[in-house]
Amino acid sequence: MSDTRGQQTTAGPGGKKPEERPGGILMGRPFGVPVYVTPSWFVIAALITWLFGGQLADVLPELGGTRYLVSLSFAVAFYASVLVHELAHTLVALRYKLGVRRIQLQFFGGVSEIEKEAETPAREFWLAFVGPLLSLVLGGLFYLALLAVEPATVPGVLLAGLMVSNLVVAAFNLLPGMPLDGGRMLRAVVWGLTGRPMAGTVAAAWAGRALALVVLFGLPMVSAARSGPDRSGTDSLIDAVLSAVLAVIIWNGASGSLRNARLREALPALRLSELARRAVEVPADTPLGEALRRAREAQAGAMVIVDSSGEPTGLVKEASVNAVPEHRRPWVAVGALARQLEPGLRLDLGLDGEDLLTALRRTPASEYLVLRPDGTAYGVLALVDLEKRLSAAVAGRPA
Repeated sequence: MSDTRGQQTTAGPGGKKPEERPGGILMGRPFGVPVYVTPSWFVIAALITWLFGGQLADVLPELGGTRYLVSLSFAVAFYASVLVHELAHTLVALRYKLGVRRIQLQFFGGVSEIEKEAETPAREFWLAFVGPLLSLVLGGLFYLALLAVEPATVPGVLLAGLMVSNLVVAAFNLLPGMPLDGGRMLRAVVWGLTGRPMAGTVAAAWAGRALALVVLFGLPMVSAARSGPDRSGTDSLIDAVLSAVLAVIIWNGASGSLRNARLREALPALRLSELARRAVEVPADTPLGEALRRAREAQAGAMVIVDSSGEPTGLVKEASVNAVPEHRRPWVAVGALARQLEPGLRLDLGLDGEDLLTALRRTPASEYLVLRPDGTAYGVLALVDLEKRLSAAVAGRPA
C-alpha cells in the first residue's frame, strides 16, 4: 500500500515503482481518474453478504433467502461510500496539482494513488483529513435519512448499516499510523513542528507498526469480550484471520511508506558523475579476453564499442560477458556481446535525481553511455550500480 513517488490513502475497514498495468476492472473515470475494482473486492463483497445476511435473519426473518440480495446491495452501497471517501482525496490532490494515477477498490477498502508529495505540512494534513471528513459527513446524512424511515424495515436496516460503517471508516482512518489517513495527518504535524518531512514519516511509520500489533492482538480480544461465552469457534476464527490480514496490510503499508520516503530523500543525491564507471574503448572485433585485459589495465569497469573513427556505436553488456566461459573468451568478439547504441542509451552527464530515473524509464537497458557537455564519452552507467545505491538508501544503509 505504497507508492514510490507519492502517497496512497486508504479507506474502509483497513483502509509503489508505481504499476502502469490496469489495476482490475475499470468502472469509470470521474474527474479523469480511472477507478478500478480489483478481484479481491469480490471476496470481501461475498463475505459482507454472508455476514450481513446472517444478521438480517434475526432482524427481518420474513425476508427469507431475499436477505442475501439485500446484503449484497449493502456491500455495493458501502463501497460506493468508500469511493466517495477516495474521491475526496482525489479532488484535493487535483486542486494541489499533485496528480492522481488511479483509484482502486479492493479487499480492505480503497486506495488513491497520488503521484507527488504535498509541498507543505498544511496541504499534507488537509489532503489526508478530507477523506475521513467525508465519511463523517456521509454517516451524518445516513443518520438523518434513518430518522425518516421505520428502523425495522429494509431501508431502515440498510441506512443504519451504512451510517455505522461510514462512522467506523472515519474513526479507523483517523488512527495515527501509516498508511492510514491519521498517519498522514501525524506525519504532517511532526513535519510542521520539526521542518523535516522525513522525521514525520519515521514517526508515522513506527506508529503504524505499533497499530498493526494492536490490531493483531487487540481486535480478537475485544470481539471475544463483547460476544461473551456464546461465541462460536467459527466467529473466533474469522475475527482472528481478518485481524491478521489487516495487521499485515497496516504493517507492510507503514514499512513501505518509510522505504519510499528514504528513496525520495536519496533521489536528489543521485549524480551520474558519481555513478558512472570508467570505460575502455575497443573495436567490435576485439577478442573478449583482450578487451578484458585492457579494461583491467585501465582500471575500467565497462567497455564501449567504437568504429574506425573512434565514434561509440555500442555498449558491451556485463551480463553477456559474465556468461562467456573463461576458455571461450579469446575466441569471442566483444561486438557479439554488445547492444547497439540507440539515442536513448546516451545520457547527459548533468542528469540527476528524478530526471535521471525518467530518462532510464524511457529506454530500459542494463548499461548507458554517459556523455560530457561537449559530446565526448565520460563513462558508462551500469543499472546494477544505481540499483545498489537505491537499495542501500531504502534500507537506511550508507551507499
